[in-house]
Amino acid sequence: MKEVTKLSQENPLSSLDEWEDDLLARYPDPNAIAQEKDVSDFRDYESTEKASVKEFYRLQHINQTFDFVAQKRAEYLRFDKMEMSVWEAFDFLNKLVDDSDPDTDLDQFQHLLQTSEAIREQGHPDWMVLVGLFHDMGKVLCLFGEPQWAVVGDSYPVGCAFSDKIVFSDFFAENPDVKNPLYNTKYGIYEPNCGLDKVTMTWGHDEYVYHLLKDYLPEQGLYMLRYHSFYPQHRENAYAHLMSNHDKELFKSVSQFNPFDLYSKSPVPPDWGKLRPYYEDLIAKYLPAKLRF
Repeated sequence: MKEVTKLSQENPLSSLDEWEDDLLARYPDPNAIAQEKDVSDFRDYESTEKASVKEFYRLQHINQTFDFVAQKRAEYLRFDKMEMSVWEAFDFLNKLVDDSDPDTDLDQFQHLLQTSEAIREQGHPDWMVLVGLFHDMGKVLCLFGEPQWAVVGDSYPVGCAFSDKIVFSDFFAENPDVKNPLYNTKYGIYEPNCGLDKVTMTWGHDEYVYHLLKDYLPEQGLYMLRYHSFYPQHRENAYAHLMSNHDKELFKSVSQFNPFDLYSKSPVPPDWGKLRPYYEDLIAKYLPAKLRF
């Protein structure tokens, strides 16, 4: 099993959270929900173009081809790796605890719990609280041996031309799909405003967790899960030509969710002893006793 914090050709980031560090530098939100410290204090950046982040996106942009995504969908969407209870799944995810995160010493579950609690404190529906609790569950892909660039990173469509609004877009010159006439035009294999349900996205934790939970949550919650890393659209509006009016309406939910993900970290851990009964009831309301991964 790969160590996700170890530097290698496929894993240039010191941790998965380094990608989120870069997001905060690129997209600081002055209206972030965290009120106890300024947004600029969340991370200490010497540069928005750290070598490790740049190398991460170089690998992602070269390797995330239409054929690669099809291969990974066929491999993982059978959900035949293991079966676990929800609580066993959180224990499994905690193997990705990040010792290098400057904002928190908490494990992955505590970060998810902080996100879900921030959502609950603002009175949002309980299914959205559940989205907060599960939105990063797809990072278990690293524990199945996937490289970082196939787990995190900004997501975007494959099967059509890559937008120059995508971060480090120059690296797409080395992606084989750029030379494939099926995929290198504005619409590629898609029709104008065909709807995102007909569009194949890059492979990663968003797509995986969407399929994991697609039978259990309302559509707004599924959009939050599936597109919370689709920054080229919900921050740059780069793919509106593929979206239906229905997509555009539901993307309001994605925009509502993202600040909770990016700005809810705190050094103070939630009191799990007090919170556990609520979350046990919430999970039992929406999810089966065991999930297949």
